[in-house]
Amino acid sequence: MKKFLIGIGIVCGAFCFSAKDTQAQVIDGAFKRTNIENRKPMAFAPIREADVMWSKKIWRIIDLREKMNQILYFPTTNMDGRTNLINLFLQGIENGQLTAYDARTDDEFKVPMTFEQVKEAFGATTRTRQVRNLETGEMETKEIVGEIRAEEVKQFMVKEEWFFDKQTSTLNTRIIGICPIQEYYRDEDINRQNVQRRQVFWIYYPEARDLLATHSAINPNNTAQSISFDDLFIKRQFNSYVVRESNVYNNRAISQYLSGRDAMLESKRIEAEIFNFEQDLWEY
Repeated sequence: MKKFLIGIGIVCGAFCFSAKDTQAQVIDGAFKRTNIENRKPMAFAPIREADVMWSKKIWRIIDLREKMNQILYFPTTNMDGRTNLINLFLQGIENGQLTAYDARTDDEFKVPMTFEQVKEAFGATTRTRQVRNLETGEMETKEIVGEIRAEEVKQFMVKEEWFFDKQTSTLNTRIIGICPIQEYYRDEDINRQNVQRRQVFWIYYPEARDLLATHSAINPNNTAQSISFDDLFIKRQFNSYVVRESNVYNNRAISQYLSGRDAMLESKRIEAEIFNFEQDLWEY
């Protein structure tokens, strides 16, 4: 009888352990995905100053309303451990993984900002407003706590440098920084007719690569082939247009001397000039 009870205990124990093992192997999908948190950014080839025979700095705008760029805007909320680019930046700044730099002074990463200063740059400050009391019909002063509205970031400005490496005879580019651009309306603009834009802060891209490499962007056509945000920028899988180039006029923007269709043609001219530079170096 004693041996029988011991045997039943062993069978029950084995069943419990097997049930636990079965539960532990449950995965949300048809296969187990690789842990992206262990990924590292792709290393760049070293560049010597003596090998760079030509270079030019370019500022370009990535508009998140374009279909190709929507993978940087969505998801607006955390979904399956994924988030969009602006929320990833904000999380990195709050956790101390990234340093935000003031965009109101320049784009040379000179003045670091705290997370509280970033909230202030977003307009997320506590302020008082006159609100009508629905019961009495009278105007009352009410204190409103501001919040960061990440969904208002509709564009990103990218600062990069194009250069020709004579050692490898290739035209390459390196992203220097990324700046989110917020679109908002003033409180007095009740009808929301005049949209306002402001550069919130700058992120030094080489510092952000470790964080961007460990978070994937959603591929709308194939979730099995998602890539990290770092790979997305390195492989240039976004659409953009040039708004400024380095020049003798204090690096002025195109909008300072052209507008409308002429500004668009100037943007295309700058891109064509960079492309033709490499082509003109070859002889056939």
